Amino acid sequence: MRAGNASPLTLDGTNTYVVGSWVVDPGPEDPAHLAAVRAAAPDGIEGVVLTHAHADHAEGAERLDAPVVLPVDGERLGPFRALATPGHSADSVCLIAGGACFSGDTVLGTGSVFIAPGEGSLSAYLDSLRHLRKLELEVICPGHGPYVTDPAAKLDEYIAHRLDRERKLLEALDAGVRGRDALLDAVWSDAPPALRPAAALTLAAHLEKLVEEGRVPADVG
Repeated sequence: MRAGNASPLTLDGTNTYVVGSWVVDPGPEDPAHLAAVRAAAPDGIEGVVLTHAHADHAEGAERLDAPVVLPVDGERLGPFRALATPGHSADSVCLIAGGACFSGDTVLGTGSVFIAPGEGSLSAYLDSLRHLRKLELEVICPGHGPYVTDPAAKLDEYIAHRLDRERKLLEALDAGVRGRDALLDAVWSDAPPALRPAAALTLAAHLEKLVEEGRVPADVG
C-alpha cells in the first residue's frame, strides 16, 4: 500500500508492505492509509517492523496496536532477517525474506537515495550497497517507488552512479572549482530546482567521505 505523502523526496509516497501478519514501514500517521493496512491483514497484525526511524516510514507504527521493532543486524522477526545497511541513516536495515529485500530508503524504485552528512554516511552507504550486491535477490521492495525486478542491475547502477558523482566532484575540485553553488553546477547540474537543497547535502556527504580519505585539496573548507 502507498501512503498519500508524495513529495520530491518521498516520490509518489511511502510504500507499506503486509507480509502475512507482519507490517513493514507503516508510514505516516494517516488514518486512511493505516485503515488500508489493517484491512490488508484481516487475521490481525503480529508485529510492525521498521527499516529505519524516519517519520515518513515510522510515524504511524504505534497506531497499529502491535509490537514495533527496528531490528539490529542479524535479528530474525517473523519471516524477516535484518541486514544492517547504514548510509541513508545510521539505523537503516534491509529486511530479507527469501529472495525479497524490503529496502526502506537504502534502494528506491526510481531515482537515487538522499544522504545527509552527520546522520548519513556515503562511505557506509557504498559498503551497504556492495553487501546487498552479494546476495541472491529476486526482487527489491523499496520504501518509495515501484518494485525493482532486477536487483543486481539496480545495485550496480547505484554504485556506478555514486562513483561517477565522486569522479566528477574530484575533477571539479582539481580544476579549481570552489564553493557549494559552483560545485553543484559542475557536478549536480541535472538536479531539478526542488531537489537542489537535497543535492547540496549530498554534495556535503561526498566531501565528508573524500576528507576522511584524504583526497581533497588543502584549501577546500
